[in-house]
Amino acid sequence: MPLLLPLLLQITPTPPLPKGTGTPPAPQDEAAAVLAPVNATFAAIAARNGELLRPIVREDGNLIIAIEGEDGKRRIVRRAMTEFITGMKPGAEKYEERLYDPAIEVDGDVAFVWGRYNFYIDGKIHHCGYDLFDLVREGGTWKIANISYSSRTKGCEG
Repeated sequence: MPLLLPLLLQITPTPPLPKGTGTPPAPQDEAAAVLAPVNATFAAIAARNGELLRPIVREDGNLIIAIEGEDGKRRIVRRAMTEFITGMKPGAEKYEERLYDPAIEVDGDVAFVWGRYNFYIDGKIHHCGYDLFDLVREGGTWKIANISYSSRTKGCEG
């Protein structure tokens, strides 16, 4: 067995997958069904009501934020989905998140939505980055399993 271990640990490098060719494009009705909980997430953020998330997310999921600070320092923040739900509080500011030209990939009962976003507070860009929604279909309904996104305040497009 000790002689086999070096052979088992050898890793053969493989080229990366070509961008945008992972799976065939989702049919239009399937893409709309996958986007429904994503859009409902943005509606919950605009309403500043985390309880609106409960029916559209898996509560055992995660929210992961890759933050790039003003000083260029980077950090990763992980929150349980339940923290995202309960942490959303009413307030006077108007929140709006816009997702631009998202890529939607579906394979059976798993899907993801990836795209550039801008986050606005009272109509002004507050931060931007890329959103990644990881979804699963349970009982015929798409639910968000995890949300990961990058967040920066520099280089945001209007």
